[in-house]
Amino acid sequence: MNETAPKIRLHVETALAEGVEIPLDRGQSNYLINVMRLEAGAILALFDGSNGEWRAELTNAHRKGATLTVRDRLRVQEPLPDLHLLFAPIKKARTDFIVEKACEMGCARVRPVITRYTQSERLKLDRLRAHMVEAAEQCGGVNVPDLDAARPLLEVLAEWGEGRVLIFCDEARTAPPMLDALADVARGAPAALLIGPEGGFAPEEAERLHAHPATLPVSLGPRILRADTAAVAALALAQVALGDWSA
Repeated sequence: MNETAPKIRLHVETALAEGVEIPLDRGQSNYLINVMRLEAGAILALFDGSNGEWRAELTNAHRKGATLTVRDRLRVQEPLPDLHLLFAPIKKARTDFIVEKACEMGCARVRPVITRYTQSERLKLDRLRAHMVEAAEQCGGVNVPDLDAARPLLEVLAEWGEGRVLIFCDEARTAPPMLDALADVARGAPAALLIGPEGGFAPEEAERLHAHPATLPVSLGPRILRADTAAVAALALAQVALGDWSA
């Protein structure tokens, strides 16, 4: 068996353990056999989001129903920082971009919220999760973030639990820079980022946010960022200050 790290990684729903046989669906089988041109005996890496990454062998190379057999574990499951991303859905392709980058950057939970100026309230969660799975396969991660159904922002705020700081990326730019604002928050502390819609927050939403005891207003710099750009910038800064990125 080739001991080098497999180049192809695949997420599966089956719980992984040594010796487990995994029948693949038609789409995954087609990808491995017809797209990647794998043959029986090929080695690839698998992860299920809970049990780390495993080496597996393609033991049945049928394009309509391939089978993988799990051989040995390559690495244990890596916990993610307890970081959530709340964002108002925008146009389809840019919402896809946000959830992909949230996965790549190590976000643990993605929580769409509906605001007065939200551009798109109807989300296809299966499609968004598929984008996150693909991002995890490509970036080398072993986690796929949890994905919530969209909920009204004011309802989410009313039910906000104690102990999780809500990092409010305020487009008014009157708050302190994000890294300065997070200086007194302990690394690893439960946190959530809130990115607003492209039209900004309505006055009653901004008022409720500023009055909420969990809210920590921050600025993302001297320029107003598009919502998808703001999500990436905020996730990067939060991971440096609180998560698993070194400053």
